[in-house]
Amino acid sequence: MWKPDRSAQTPLYQQIVDHIEHAITYAELPPGSLLPSERKLADQLGVNRSTVIQAYDELRASGLVESVIGSGTRISLTKWGISPSNTPNWRQYTEGGTFLPNHRLTRRIREATQNDPSIINMASGELSSDLFPNEMVSSILREQPFHEHLGYDDPQGYHPLRESLVDVLQKYNSINTTKSSMLITSGSQQSLYLITQCLLSPGDAVAIEDPSYSYSLPMFQSAGLRIYRLPVHEDGIEPDDIMNLYRKHRIRMVFLNPNYQNPTGTSLSEAKRIKLLRIAADLRIPIVEDDPFSLTTFDGNVPPPLKSMDTDGTVLYIGSLSKVAASGLRIGWMVAPQTVIERLTDARQQMDFGLSILSQWAAQRLLASEHFDQHITSLRQALFQKQQMMVQTLQEVLEDKVSFVPPLGGLNLWCKINQTIDDGKLLEEAIKRGVVFVPGSVYGSEPGYIRFSYAKPKLEDIRRGILAFSDALKQF
Repeated sequence: MWKPDRSAQTPLYQQIVDHIEHAITYAELPPGSLLPSERKLADQLGVNRSTVIQAYDELRASGLVESVIGSGTRISLTKWGISPSNTPNWRQYTEGGTFLPNHRLTRRIREATQNDPSIINMASGELSSDLFPNEMVSSILREQPFHEHLGYDDPQGYHPLRESLVDVLQKYNSINTTKSSMLITSGSQQSLYLITQCLLSPGDAVAIEDPSYSYSLPMFQSAGLRIYRLPVHEDGIEPDDIMNLYRKHRIRMVFLNPNYQNPTGTSLSEAKRIKLLRIAADLRIPIVEDDPFSLTTFDGNVPPPLKSMDTDGTVLYIGSLSKVAASGLRIGWMVAPQTVIERLTDARQQMDFGLSILSQWAAQRLLASEHFDQHITSLRQALFQKQQMMVQTLQEVLEDKVSFVPPLGGLNLWCKINQTIDDGKLLEEAIKRGVVFVPGSVYGSEPGYIRFSYAKPKLEDIRRGILAFSDALKQF
């Protein structure tokens, strides 16, 4: 990391000013970027806080940064740096293009967690490191030397990995498929991206649950799709709503997360699954089933995915290792009719020529390990313990201030705040107290909801995080 040169004749504050001006000029700090607080930057650079204050004052005077009480100091949105005439106008480029930026509150959470690694992260859906199968992976690397080639592999995915996934999906999810009907991806988001870019066209109408994790991903809007909402109830969406949307808007695809839905934690009832599949088959509308959480079911009874009940080839099934094993491996998969897999494989090859053979090799060994069953059992127990800690603490310290229904699996707890509140302002108060969550508005929800995740924080940090949140809520 850059630090000012104490032996130079240029004053320390001026070196900081020059460094930030250079970063603005060359688009390392685009408009709206949040700068560290005065105290934090002083600690990072090893200077007095007064030196940073003087530097920020200089930058404010020149219009390069703006400070708002409660929001920190940011690169100006109205003055695009001091770029020399031969430098491209990067603001024009960064504000253009078809790929839209993330929700502002999503970006704020990322900034907060990056700037303060000690923050209690109840926003992330990533497992804590102690829940990863670290010993299994270490054992695999020690005992099973890698002898595969290091060139490009089949863009559809490493053959042994697809063969192992055929067995895993049949064993845990009762899905009967073949390796030719499967594409290995870098995760659920890449699977969704391929579907929206290759199987749909700008202007097409699609139906998505409301609320939904999908609203936190601007890829649907970036693809130019028209989005229509399917309200989520205690037992999932109403299948008849799909029929109504088709009649009104001719929707072409439905995106669902039937098991422990993100963010609500609800699961689609069996009766609704049967009716949904019948309606989709009658209308000849594909269903994209995103199923990252089914193996986390606390009682061991995995809800049957729609794909396991699909007799008409209606369902495109998406899965991933990220929520049950190792997010860093970047391994996901899609099960679909072979013609669809061939189309998406072709597009995938144009993007990146396929995944790392090392990641796929490690994932295959992990899935084929005799210890994988025990890992899943241990994971379920640990997640249930974390959820119970969160539920008990919420009931103890917030009582009637929040309402929620604990899900039977998954990683999230969906809470209604029983008072009118600005969830963005609540997030800022929580950040000040060392904890983050996801405001419900990120998921397209009506006001007054938030999502806590018990996946990332350590068990002992969950209580501290809820106490900090409770203190933040008292400010309103």
